[in-house]
Amino acid sequence: MWQAAIGRIESAFGGTLSSAAGWVASAMILVGAAAVALLLHAAILALVRRLFQERRPLLRSVLDATKGPTRLALLLVALAIALPPAPLGADTKDVLARLLGFGVICLVGWMAATALRLAADIYLRRFHVDVADNLLARKHVTQVRVLLRVLEVVIALVTVGFALMTFNAVRQFGVTFFASAGVAGIVAGLAARPIMSNFLAGVQLAITQPIRIEDAVIVENEWGWIEEITFNYVVVRIWDLRRMVVPLSYFIEKPFQNWTKTGGELIGGVHLYVDYTAPIEAIRKKLTEIVSQSKLWNGKVVNLQVTESGETTIQLRALVSADNSSAAWNLRCEVREKLIDFLQREHPYALPRRRYENGSPPVVEAEQAREIRSVRGH
Repeated sequence: MWQAAIGRIESAFGGTLSSAAGWVASAMILVGAAAVALLLHAAILALVRRLFQERRPLLRSVLDATKGPTRLALLLVALAIALPPAPLGADTKDVLARLLGFGVICLVGWMAATALRLAADIYLRRFHVDVADNLLARKHVTQVRVLLRVLEVVIALVTVGFALMTFNAVRQFGVTFFASAGVAGIVAGLAARPIMSNFLAGVQLAITQPIRIEDAVIVENEWGWIEEITFNYVVVRIWDLRRMVVPLSYFIEKPFQNWTKTGGELIGGVHLYVDYTAPIEAIRKKLTEIVSQSKLWNGKVVNLQVTESGETTIQLRALVSADNSSAAWNLRCEVREKLIDFLQREHPYALPRRRYENGSPPVVEAEQAREIRSVRGH
């Protein structure tokens, strides 16, 4: 039984490995070549970092991104050089040559994806989204990131396709599959419809840009910012730090609110319900005083209007402007709080209340409130 097994092994390797020495020699040649390639790569990488890294900070990111592909390239070159002198049979060498070809195709795809990411990173270094006026930066960041993910998927599919086609069995399966597409092709197309819809939606988002990175949006009645746009979904950072994950196709097929579509500046509104006796002009002056003392106001819009009147109250709307959505929200809260405090301290009769038939007239109540304030002042 052992002799038959040894005979099959020897026939499989072309009869060249007649003893364990042949196995050891082949393994030593290939492993030694691989070790030399890895050591050479580490030495070259360390030398380049020592010579140029301090003077060129950009080189660090380039070296880190290309470390994997260059290591694999040296490894494949070393194995290709060491394979011919190795004491292996023709069939074994043919199999290893196919594996090397498979590795070269994967290497080309990896290098293409790495070059694409490097180009995107270098291009985006000119744009900063952490500044006040970041509309142009968010536009370019969104376009580059979405197109980058789309192209990475295309590169991966093409690389896997070419790599698998190096094997005869896989190539024959592909030919048979395409020759008998029919119903199977329709079923596969229906199954892949969500993937393709998100893929096409990603391309459309990159071109038309209904949303951009750090856009302030309202999606499904939730207010937040666009945090991440991936190949098939969008991450919305809700104001309370929750994360909403939405398919890409949602932003093409359904309506949503984008507060920063044309710019970062926003006008925020504060609504107050007050009594008919409220001093509108005094509240308007107080509003101007509040926003002029706030660091959140950008100095452009401040206004107070009576927007509605009901049976017992009137509605005041204060409009204030800020440079971005976060500042606008905080400014609205600040204005609302300080106006309420102003009414409570200076004009309590102006707050909403219920009137009774035998109650004191509003003017009398106003006089009483003034007297109480004067007494407290003394």
